[in-house]
Amino acid sequence: MSPQHSRRRWLLRPGARDLAIDLGTANTLVFVRGEGILVSEPSVVAVDTDSGSVHAVGDEAQRMIGRTPASIAAVRPLRHGVIADFEVTEQMLRHFIGRVQSGRFTHPRVIMCAPSGITDVEQRALTEACLAAGARSTHLIEEPLAAAIGAGLEIDQPRANAVVDVGGGTSEVAVLSLGAIVASRSVRVGGYDFDEAVASFLRERHGLAIGERSAEQLKRQVGSVRPDSSEEREAVRGRDPVTGLPREVEVTSEELRDALEPLVADIVAAVTGTLEQTPPELASDLTDRGLLLAGGGGLLRGFAERLEAETHLTVRLAEDPLACVALGAGQALEEIEALERRAGRGSTRPG
Repeated sequence: MSPQHSRRRWLLRPGARDLAIDLGTANTLVFVRGEGILVSEPSVVAVDTDSGSVHAVGDEAQRMIGRTPASIAAVRPLRHGVIADFEVTEQMLRHFIGRVQSGRFTHPRVIMCAPSGITDVEQRALTEACLAAGARSTHLIEEPLAAAIGAGLEIDQPRANAVVDVGGGTSEVAVLSLGAIVASRSVRVGGYDFDEAVASFLRERHGLAIGERSAEQLKRQVGSVRPDSSEEREAVRGRDPVTGLPREVEVTSEELRDALEPLVADIVAAVTGTLEQTPPELASDLTDRGLLLAGGGGLLRGFAERLEAETHLTVRLAEDPLACVALGAGQALEEIEALERRAGRGSTRPG
């Protein structure tokens, strides 16, 4: 049977919608086999603090951050790529899975992306949350591996590929060969840590309190990790913690660079440390092939140039840095039958 005919038969099978889920600290993306990414929304849930009921998920909940009454909390149930609130994560997953399911009683097979550095306990929490949200079976794929697949790297060859994935909660560095990770490091530093560093800097240096969304916007507008010719200034509004009154200050790229430097240095150290662990035969491949930069954090101005300066390797930004992990996991769905034949490699719903 041809692959095309097999795929057509799958599309006609009622309720069979295998999914790949990139459950990130910042955003959740859901890839449906045969269709592509159908959900890409913030990993935020608005919850009633009294009853525990969910008011909103995703985009709608994101708009509520910092603007809700005391009885409603807009929360991020993941922290540094792992589950911080199991029940809220389960409800968020159930909502997103329900958005792409064709029927109430279908239970999809799911490939879930996971940071390469998480513990066995954290892996089980991800798997159990997905099963509790309605999945029939769950398999994990490491994020750097998924990013490499999604970016179109030929990872099944006996030569090295290197990936640096700077996500919302973690940064993953991996050298791959023959479809597996040869050397890797995972640091629990990502885009949200950058936002918190910006907010802390303004509070300490300028005596100005700003919200999470304002910090992210300021980071995107004038944040950088390496000096360049486009040094910018930006006015930011917030609240004076002493007087409680609104106030505005002007912030420069140089100031934000100083605020972000300790975090950026941690990521750079993870990259150089991984390269030092790489066997010489594979390390020599990287002089020609360079590094692939993925994840939303990689879009910070000067990040690629900073890595090039520190590693003396060419750095290429992925074509779709925000989605390449989900795209890679989506491609891995074509191998889900083989995964299910491997005893003990996946988890399945009881009964």
